[in-house]
Amino acid sequence: MDKSLYIALTGATETLRAQAVNAHNLANISTPGFKAAMTAAEALPIEGPGFESRVNQLLTDPGFDPKSGMIQATGRPLDVAVTPENGWLAVQAPNGETAYTRAGNLQVTSLGQLVTGQGHAVLGEGSPITLPPFTQMTIAPDGTVTVQPQGSGPESPAVVGRLQVVGIEHEQLTRGADGLMRLRPEGTAEPMPGAVLAIGALETSNVSAADAMVRMIELARQFELQVKAIDTADENARSSASLMRLR
Repeated sequence: MDKSLYIALTGATETLRAQAVNAHNLANISTPGFKAAMTAAEALPIEGPGFESRVNQLLTDPGFDPKSGMIQATGRPLDVAVTPENGWLAVQAPNGETAYTRAGNLQVTSLGQLVTGQGHAVLGEGSPITLPPFTQMTIAPDGTVTVQPQGSGPESPAVVGRLQVVGIEHEQLTRGADGLMRLRPEGTAEPMPGAVLAIGALETSNVSAADAMVRMIELARQFELQVKAIDTADENARSSASLMRLR
């Protein structure tokens, strides 16, 4: 009974954690470029003195769902969608290191810095892209950023940089607490030339609302069964104790 109680308890704990991950995915269904987090459970025998009769359910992190979301036209010239499935936009994380995202809802700060919708500086070929005062700005499908400086006509455009778009396989990336992807130590990021961006469009989240809701119901039922198993084990333990007292 002690064994069944322990298994049910650890199972219920990990089910709650899986439900939290599923709720996080559902909350980001409208976040551009969001990749759904995945979960998996495995049995982990508890080692120690005596007979190894207890097994802990452990929730593992197999990474994220690599499939691309839909490309949705917005008509906004600063919105870009990375079209190759293994393509990523390089940005500067809050700690200064290079990170990667597929959220292309770009904007320009009052200081002329090109940033993502979350405020992360967009990297060019080596450094963050900063724009001079301009009257018009365009981003080409290959990532080239061109502006029409203030005081000049459309006949004299100025190229200020190129968005750093790199190719990375999803197995070589890990997601940080800030939602940005980082390259694993053994990973490589290769520059992607050519037309790699869809301009005036955004990649939607790859979370399926229907799948997430079904998963939520499955986990809720699974948790109920595990709690019921805990109650049953406790009831059996009390019944066994009462039989011992009759002796």
